[in-house]
Amino acid sequence: MGDGRTREVELVLCLPTGEVLGTTARFSAEQPWTMLASEVVTAARASLGLEVIVLRLLEVVRRADGVPDLVRYLAEVDAVPQIGLTDAAARVAASVPLRMPWAEPGGPTRALRWAAHELAERGVALTAPAQQVRTWNLSSVWRLPTGRGDVWLKQVPPFFAHEGGIIERLGRRERLGRDEPHRRHPVPHVIARDDGLVLLADIPGDDLHDGSTVEQQRAMIDLLVGIQFDQAGAVDDLLALGLPDWRMPALAAPATHALETAADRLEPALRESVRALVDGLDVRAARVVACGLPDTLVHGDFAPGNVRGRGLDLTLLDWGDSGVGHPLLDAAAFTDRVDAGHAELARRHWTDAWATAVPGSDPARAALLLAPVAALRQAVIYQGFLDRIEPDERVYHRDDPATWLARAADLVAADPQVR
Repeated sequence: MGDGRTREVELVLCLPTGEVLGTTARFSAEQPWTMLASEVVTAARASLGLEVIVLRLLEVVRRADGVPDLVRYLAEVDAVPQIGLTDAAARVAASVPLRMPWAEPGGPTRALRWAAHELAERGVALTAPAQQVRTWNLSSVWRLPTGRGDVWLKQVPPFFAHEGGIIERLGRRERLGRDEPHRRHPVPHVIARDDGLVLLADIPGDDLHDGSTVEQQRAMIDLLVGIQFDQAGAVDDLLALGLPDWRMPALAAPATHALETAADRLEPALRESVRALVDGLDVRAARVVACGLPDTLVHGDFAPGNVRGRGLDLTLLDWGDSGVGHPLLDAAAFTDRVDAGHAELARRHWTDAWATAVPGSDPARAALLLAPVAALRQAVIYQGFLDRIEPDERVYHRDDPATWLARAADLVAADPQVR
């Protein structure tokens, strides 16, 4: 039984050809988070003597409190193992239209071959086998030990395929001012990229999922504001890279779709409130424009967990969710993932940073006007995931559109003067 700290796991094994072999006995893997593959690979080696590649999630059986009790994955092995297996349905390895390439038998191996080729072209050799880190519907991540340090292989869906391009753009040089020198933006270094694939250099430090300080959070906001200010005149270039358009007029159609899809999960009053918000986006957009802040690059999933570093030496990661829109759209995800007390400090620092960057602007009023729109955009993002991923993987995002639509309605009700 899962205890909230570990997972009970069963693997349905298949060959690289897609031939399904059967299901393993149950074993325990560290960490409850179902997208973390490294712990499953380690536990399969220790418990079953198997070397596996985790391809995709098949099923999560949860306890009443929502904690995973049993997790089933499809996993690839090189050859038929000499262990007992129970029968499994052959269909689990069959292709479906929305399946990601790394979730197909043979898919991770193809990506690893690409990575090895790109590294060899640059005179870099692997010094140990690649280590699978994560796999789910939004990404596949591997750590590649090399003679020049670790390299990270990341593969993303078509709707995130602009990630390598935007990181590469930001990594070129940052203009600090007309008479000042240039420096790189604090983003990962792109070694190589292809359609949906990117090789990234290692970044010293720690991921800041937990325990970031107020000072670090302020530094994160300052880094993002600096990037956004620099990119404010480049909206057309950003759209040409394939970034989605999240300016308010463009949000209306996908927001309507998200609302219609989640309608039966919302109370009538909430539905009407969100409908009024969507219908009033043009009017609200004009009020936001009057606040004086430009449309620019939006990170899309800006939160401490997407920052890595030590102290105040920080790097902003995971740009696959990025798009074009108002810079304060990034506040929703960030303040949702920090302590309540830190969230208010972050909001205040955000508005102060933009007031300094754009004298005469009114970021505080813009933030009030945008708060329900930012929540609405979150609903649009999650509905977009659900529309473009295979059914077995929708468990990750199924409840999110309705949650964020309700949040948008609550924010409208909380500040009726800015409707």
